Amino acid sequence: MKMSEPASVCLIGAPTDVGAADRGASMGPEAMRVAGLAEALTARGLKVRDAGNLAGPANPCAPPIDGYRHLAEVVQWNRLVHDAVYGALGLGQLPIVLGGDHCLGVGSLSAVARYGREQGKRVRVLWLDAHADFNTRELSPSGNLHGMPVACACGFGPDELTHLGGHYPILPPDAIRQIGIRSVDQGEKRFVHEQGLEVFDMRFIDEVGMRQVMKMALADLDDHTHLHVSFDVDFLDPDIAPGVGTTVPGGPTYREAQLCMEMIADTGRLASLDLMELNPALDKRNQTAKLAVDLIESLFGKSTLMRA
Repeated sequence: MKMSEPASVCLIGAPTDVGAADRGASMGPEAMRVAGLAEALTARGLKVRDAGNLAGPANPCAPPIDGYRHLAEVVQWNRLVHDAVYGALGLGQLPIVLGGDHCLGVGSLSAVARYGREQGKRVRVLWLDAHADFNTRELSPSGNLHGMPVACACGFGPDELTHLGGHYPILPPDAIRQIGIRSVDQGEKRFVHEQGLEVFDMRFIDEVGMRQVMKMALADLDDHTHLHVSFDVDFLDPDIAPGVGTTVPGGPTYREAQLCMEMIADTGRLASLDLMELNPALDKRNQTAKLAVDLIESLFGKSTLMRA
């Protein structure tokens, strides 16, 4: 009997920090490579293609214009990410976007939504983050677009981003589950409630536990679901993951994060992945990148459990 080919993943580097407040996330893709991501996934039995880094505009380090910082550059980077993710999906590969700041999530989500529509699949997004990323230029105190990708995906933002991928809105709010949230601007909080996003914040995780949260977030997945995970490293508690520009105390512990990843892996539905906001300039001896590799291994089936 002929053995089946190993599952194929495609690493896509997006080395930019145009959407962020702090410089440094542009070095994230190389830090993940140095931490051994490709080797770890190969050891899991996956066929790994590293597509290298996308080449987009530099960070102009300019002030906001009409409520947005670096909008033209953010749009260009997201178009590049959209095309790369959509292309990988079309080849039957599981794309892993190595950021880069989280403004790039618009490009990933638009590609996944476009591919899902063409394949007749609904999309479920797990947004693992300390922040809701649901700001608009009217609500944002900074104009930094890495605080706006979920809002843009749901249709609230500049046309160049809200219509990316040829469909408006990119996704409905009920396609998204946010996990680990613990830092939300006051106006943003009201807007999240108005739009009906399903948010499992840290208070809720503390009350019911990560296992129950993940059961709820993963409910109703089936063969017709494309599961996309957008993993911002600041989802993790900064005690274990210091290498991010926007640390927020009180995030998931190592064990809670492992359980989160293992339960996603148990579904067998993971179809695309973002790894965002890793900032090696703020890390300690690549500690955060190594932890991210460890957790991504768990997303692809590595288990810490002593079970048969």
